[in-house]
Amino acid sequence: MARPRQRDLFEGESPVERSETDLSPPSYRPDLVQVRARLHKILAEARAAEQLPWDADRVLLYKTIFPHMAGWLPAEEAAQLRREFDAEMARLASA
Repeated sequence: MARPRQRDLFEGESPVERSETDLSPPSYRPDLVQVRARLHKILAEARAAEQLPWDADRVLLYKTIFPHMAGWLPAEEAAQLRREFDAEMARLASA
């Protein structure tokens, strides 16, 4: 008894038929409402604290991701959030 042949997933598609854009990974578009909420949550934690409220690893994480996440927002809004974050981090570092 012959085993049925598994269908080729790429059958009918030659490399010429697939464009380069089909092979690139999909672009990522974050939800800007969630980005704003996360950034404002981090800022609120910093503003409410009298000293750094996070351990060294979390501080390094926030210093890395905050500016990057802000970059998804409109330029003026991103710059304002970065300034506020930097000011809070400076205040907490001197506490």
